Amino acid sequence: MTTTREIAGVHVPLSGVRHNARAVKVVLQRECIRFTHDVGRAVSMLFQALLWLFVIGGGFGSLLPAVPGGVALETVVFPGVLAMTVIVTSMSSASSIVWDREFGFLREMLVAPISRTALVTGKVLAGALLSCAQGVVLLALAGLAGVPYAPLLLLELAALMFLAAFAVSAFGVMLAAGVKQLESYMGVSQLAIMPMVFLSGALFPVGNLPAWLGFLTLVNPLTYTVDPMRQAVFRYVDAPADVEALVNPGVAWFGWTVPVWAEALLVAGAGLAFLGLATARFRRIA
Repeated sequence: MTTTREIAGVHVPLSGVRHNARAVKVVLQRECIRFTHDVGRAVSMLFQALLWLFVIGGGFGSLLPAVPGGVALETVVFPGVLAMTVIVTSMSSASSIVWDREFGFLREMLVAPISRTALVTGKVLAGALLSCAQGVVLLALAGLAGVPYAPLLLLELAALMFLAAFAVSAFGVMLAAGVKQLESYMGVSQLAIMPMVFLSGALFPVGNLPAWLGFLTLVNPLTYTVDPMRQAVFRYVDAPADVEALVNPGVAWFGWTVPVWAEALLVAGAGLAFLGLATARFRRIA
């Protein structure tokens, strides 16, 4: 006598745009939940930004000659501090990948029936959105730095913040994909990002730098995240032409001033390139 047993069917979701979009959403939600349970990191990042803006800016303002035209030094450095906040937070957000690897959760995500592209995209978007959330808090204090609350200016700065956060988050995820210890990632990320931050013109204008430093700023991708923000702010700040030429010289290639839209395209292109490289590195993770 032969007995038969019914075996429960296993439903494996089909791959597709809708399925991958749902995976991106789940990864994004998980990172947001994690962020809400790590308020101390957000507060420390915001406090660091306020330190750069008001303490460092005010301190240097008392040592340096006053900026002519009545422009406060805090107004000059505000776009750079805003960019620094987004950049540093984006790099820090990518460390969650190393944390997940150490505790084994990354392997669980990698064996899930989702594409590596969806996983990386979710991580990058989460880092970008959380970084922009902290940037928006700092943006709310723009009036204290002499930056007007013009709606179009705030929207432009928010869009530029997201673009910069997306590119840096993708860069951070690309680095984190090849690192197995959190301490190693923090050291590598600081070594990679801090020189570029200081050479981006975030805290000082790049127009009168020595030739060799000027060349480094031109090949620095973060220069093209800081300069559009400063250009946007000075379109709404009443400053004499000679003062604006001093503190807001723009970025020039062989005498040609690079327009803001071209800088935005460069940052977007870099972000997509880093996203592709991060996905390729994730596909090699066993």
